[in-house]
Amino acid sequence: MNKLILFPVLCFTILSFSSCDKTDEALPSNSDHITRSAWRFDKAMSGGTDVSGFVNACYKDNVITFLANGTGTLEEGASKCNSSDPQTVSFTWNFTDDGNTLNVTAGIFAGQSGAFKVISLNETQMILEGTVSTPTGNVTGQIYFKH
Repeated sequence: MNKLILFPVLCFTILSFSSCDKTDEALPSNSDHITRSAWRFDKAMSGGTDVSGFVNACYKDNVITFLANGTGTLEEGASKCNSSDPQTVSFTWNFTDDGNTLNVTAGIFAGQSGAFKVISLNETQMILEGTVSTPTGNVTGQIYFKH
């Protein structure tokens, strides 16, 4: 009889102690993800097609850093589109629309600034959507960045 009572008490005690060890950790926010480390070009897509081959090499080697204070830098890589462009460009940024829109004040990619739709943002990848002007008209595409 004592064994029948002791087993449920022992189980309850173990469960009580194990549940006390849990801590509620907040999930990382978009701000946490974007400021984690520098971003580099991965690929460009438009209409489900990889259009990375149409992106100038001078944009592909740039490094973009977002800081927690809402500022950032675009570091030109070894390949520059225009030799007179500065090596480093500063910008400010913020999220709006519950983190679904990234606003930047300088051209972070292919000279594009303004509002970008955040398609995905996690520990290793950022996908932004925007519209760019081309000789044949405006094109909406997604730019993939990676750490």
